Amino acid sequence: MAKAGSEVPGLPARRAALRLLDGVLRRGETLEQNETAALRGLPAPDAGLARAIAAETLRWLVNFDALIDSVTREVLPDDAKSRTVLRLMLAQWLRLDTPPHAVVATALPLLSGGPKRLAHGVFGALTKRGVELPAAPTLPEAVGERWGERAGAIAGGLAEPPPLDLTLRDPAQTAEWAVKFGADSLMPGHLRLSRGQAVHGLEGFEDGAWWVQDLAASLPARLLGEGGGKRALDLCAAPGGKTLQLAAQGWQVTALDISAKRLKLLEENLKRTGLEAEVIAADAFKWEPPTENGAKFDAILIDAPCTATGTARRHPDVLHRIGPRQIEQMAEVQARLIERASGWLTPGGMLVYAVCSLESDEGEDQAEKVWLPREPISAEELPAGLSPTAHGTLRTDPGMLPEHGGLDGFFIARWRNS
Repeated sequence: MAKAGSEVPGLPARRAALRLLDGVLRRGETLEQNETAALRGLPAPDAGLARAIAAETLRWLVNFDALIDSVTREVLPDDAKSRTVLRLMLAQWLRLDTPPHAVVATALPLLSGGPKRLAHGVFGALTKRGVELPAAPTLPEAVGERWGERAGAIAGGLAEPPPLDLTLRDPAQTAEWAVKFGADSLMPGHLRLSRGQAVHGLEGFEDGAWWVQDLAASLPARLLGEGGGKRALDLCAAPGGKTLQLAAQGWQVTALDISAKRLKLLEENLKRTGLEAEVIAADAFKWEPPTENGAKFDAILIDAPCTATGTARRHPDVLHRIGPRQIEQMAEVQARLIERASGWLTPGGMLVYAVCSLESDEGEDQAEKVWLPREPISAEELPAGLSPTAHGTLRTDPGMLPEHGGLDGFFIARWRNS
């Protein structure tokens, strides 16, 4: 039997979007963590619409709240269902170009009684006024304070979801693939396509010619260079993009991750691309390199667990879930990983540490604790438009390379064992 109200076309997608938002804002879950339950039973188009509504609501939440508050006599509680539904309504109208009458028809059934009349009145007042959003979303106050002078530029890079970046198995074929896809390339082995592509249907997917990977996420492995058959450890390897890069660069790779489930995706991609790596499901704080194979590595890449605030373009939930407690917890894990892994380097071996975080506690502050001699990153190793810091590290953020569509926020540093 159909649920009450499901006869309204589009209502199930809006109900699912409401569940997604509830998971993020009330329970502190990621959008991805909540998708299985929130989207259960929806056809793919409805599931995609629900994701888009929820993501745009979170991206512009501060601005939507300001609009709502501008026409209400009393401020609605942050957790009031009427406020959340109004946020969804504004996201559809102002970001997804849904006609106001369709917004009303599919949103008001989510409410009942007085809240329904309130939402209708507030939305009607805003549409009559013809309100518009600014060029860039306003960051939550606490986030803006953490990011300091970088906050304005970063916010500008969060206005739109990101384009689709691919990393090629063979960088020598960059020009050929760029022509096939009509894609831009910001460095050898990189392609940038417009968002919304059906990845599995693109030429070269089945043949393993490329994999999806944000430009910034591809830089840490690139900074280890060609392997020449030497041994590399990819610590916290899943879902595996960096493992694939290292294998393609000629390293003999050991890929370690605590999640056997996530490593299955890595194994699938290794099979698809024809690349090879030793895949190990283990806790990095308990695992030891097997002495019979030589306990040291010529290169170690630590793509450490982090708050992932640098991925806010595609995961705007991080703007509202992450605070001092999560940052402190991740920083403790990162420091322990660096200390443990740095002892596994051969003399002359290189260590690269990376986090997709915009928090200095997880990046710059961690780098200051490393006892190894720093191996400065050079501008020649980076895409045009990016430069290393005065300390020889790299900090990227979504406001950089705006003419090309931006990139994720990362901190990357490199050391060589003396």
